[in-house]
Amino acid sequence: MEAGIFYVLVGSVAVAAFARWRGWPAPLLVTVVALAASFLPFVPDLDIDGHVLLSLVLPPLLYSAALDVSFVGFKRSLPQIRRLGIWLVLLTALAVGFVAWWIFPALTLPGALLLGAIVAPPDAVSAAAIGRRLGLPRRIMTVLSGESLINDATSLTLYRVFASLTIAGATVSIWGGIWQFLVAVGVGVAVGLVFGIVLHQLRTRISDPVVIGTFGLLAPFGAYAIAEHLLGSGVLAVVAMGLYVGYNSPRTDYTTRQQEKPLWLSADLLLESFVFAYIGLQFPRVLSDLGSESVGEILLLSGVVLLVVVIVRPLYIYPTSAWANFQDRRRLERWDRGVQSGEFDKRHRKSRRWGNYTADELRSHIVREQMAGLTLTWKDSAVISWAGMRGVVTLAIAVAAADLATLDTEASHAIVVVAFIVTVGTLLIQGLTLPLLIRSLGIARDVDEQEDQIALAAVREKSREAGKAFLAEKRVEWEAKYGEADLGVFDAFTKRMTRVEKDTDEAQKVEDAASRPSFEDLVALSKGWLQVRREILLAERDAGNLDEEVMRELIAAMDAEELALDTRGATRQPGRA
Repeated sequence: MEAGIFYVLVGSVAVAAFARWRGWPAPLLVTVVALAASFLPFVPDLDIDGHVLLSLVLPPLLYSAALDVSFVGFKRSLPQIRRLGIWLVLLTALAVGFVAWWIFPALTLPGALLLGAIVAPPDAVSAAAIGRRLGLPRRIMTVLSGESLINDATSLTLYRVFASLTIAGATVSIWGGIWQFLVAVGVGVAVGLVFGIVLHQLRTRISDPVVIGTFGLLAPFGAYAIAEHLLGSGVLAVVAMGLYVGYNSPRTDYTTRQQEKPLWLSADLLLESFVFAYIGLQFPRVLSDLGSESVGEILLLSGVVLLVVVIVRPLYIYPTSAWANFQDRRRLERWDRGVQSGEFDKRHRKSRRWGNYTADELRSHIVREQMAGLTLTWKDSAVISWAGMRGVVTLAIAVAAADLATLDTEASHAIVVVAFIVTVGTLLIQGLTLPLLIRSLGIARDVDEQEDQIALAAVREKSREAGKAFLAEKRVEWEAKYGEADLGVFDAFTKRMTRVEKDTDEAQKVEDAASRPSFEDLVALSKGWLQVRREILLAERDAGNLDEEVMRELIAAMDAEELALDTRGATRQPGRA
């Protein structure tokens, strides 16, 4: 068993690596290769408990995804994310459930609704990879990423409700289901925030990146398990923790950030590759266990369910987006009239948040904070509608459902078959054609790039002024500590940091000639200058003036500068000043 798991891990990662090298969709290729390999006599037959697989795979994948999501963008796009991540999942689950029950009555209505909950949540991993490669606008990427975090929680909560309905004689009222959902949300978010706060405190107090990385690997499993034990949503617990830690990540030591990113990218590749390979290996066995008289009926059911999940998404997205845009325009008009008439001013002028703004500034902030990320064009809706590929979550939940004792063998096998065909079908139909759709619509990040350039120019000016103020303050301290004779070292070093002086060799000579200031003093000066610039970036991000993606790129560059400082210190010859 252990050797079989190792061989599957190695083989699936090798296939995924080849797919990434060729620019192909890795999940699809891994599944196809595993499916073909399952017919070979020497390939091991794995049998892993579905709930164990779900508990091992889901927490790290969700946490890794949440770390990379912009919390500011997530908050701004929350109305869109909520519509897709909650109501679309519910609508898809009900539509699939009733259609499946009509076509295949042996599933029973609870079992059919269980199937609907399993195939309802799209996986944005493939869509996000395609979007980044083709330069999708940030507003679309934020919606897709945010949806993938929320819809898993909705799906798993529905899965829990419908699984309880499969128990003979069990009844769950509509209000009971709503209450169960609210408890899952409240408990899950609360547990996640507690874990996030504790983990962030550890990240700020422990400087050993290996220890912090180990805590980071364990935390998603702990948050997920405790939230589930308390009848909360383990998914939301992990998501809340990931959003909190990711938002506060720039406040931690740079070594932690540099270590955790490749760590989680490797974990994502390993886990996703294994799940797709495992399902591919299991599919022939599950198909062979079906009764010969029901194979055709289940294949028909799979095709119809695939059609339903593809069609329901655009049929829901276009009307709801149009209505939301209409409501946003009306809300903006009301705000505009309120600002111009002074009504808004009377209501909110006493607020600490709005008190110092003029009428024009007030309207500008209202538009930016309330409207940004909400309005989507018909082209944006087309891309989001077609980015409905199912993935690792659907497959993992299907395997877990197959182990439910309340389902008969035929129903459990049918669920796995349908989930497999829907996942592979959406990867083939939507995953392979989504790049063509994006190119044909001509959607690009031109507006994002223009706004980023404006924001960068503003933040660089603020950073430059803050840096000058910091260096002026340190110059006074330097003169008091070392005397006027050594100010040449400070001035030469200042020119190097501010890139006014490019003759680094001459600056190095000045530095080496100094007898009193130590190398550690110069490093501390450089790190303090970097920290001032980081604080400016965080302040601009928090104020909504700088996009979080841009901020992270700038901080990554600063992290590289700080790493260069530490590397130079570690390799410096002893005895040099």
